[in-house]
Amino acid sequence: MSVNRRVIAATPDDVWNVLSDGWLYPLWVVGATRMRDVDRDWPEVGSRIHHSVGVWPVLIDDHTEVLEAVPGRSITLRARAWPMGEAKVDIRLSDVGAQTEVVITEDAIAGPGVLVPEPLKGLTLSWRNTETLRRLAFVAEGRHEAHDSTPRSTR
Repeated sequence: MSVNRRVIAATPDDVWNVLSDGWLYPLWVVGATRMRDVDRDWPEVGSRIHHSVGVWPVLIDDHTEVLEAVPGRSITLRARAWPMGEAKVDIRLSDVGAQTEVVITEDAIAGPGVLVPEPLKGLTLSWRNTETLRRLAFVAEGRHEAHDSTPRSTR
């Protein structure tokens, strides 16, 4: 299992707006390369985004499903990429002044990943989710700044 944290210079609503737009998934999720479809009711419980993982010409088409969601606060996903397996990913948002602390907890729940020894699995997931949070910050902060009329140099 891996737990990663990052403070993002955007409000929880700004971060949630990125998480709740399934078409943005490949922009911030490491490994996701393209979107094929997004259920109309994403991110409601049971809804899915249909993505591809990998690098062309070796792509795996699969989906990620919402297990739990509290708009603006948290989302729990079952991310699939068979035959590599499945992971449970929990993303929590907390106010830190005008910013947001994002915590991602991820663990393999099915497939070959459950057989990987915990220290190695934790290290691999930690690296991946450090980059995932960095990308999420770029997208959320960029969208936040696009709606903020204050020039960056005066903030």
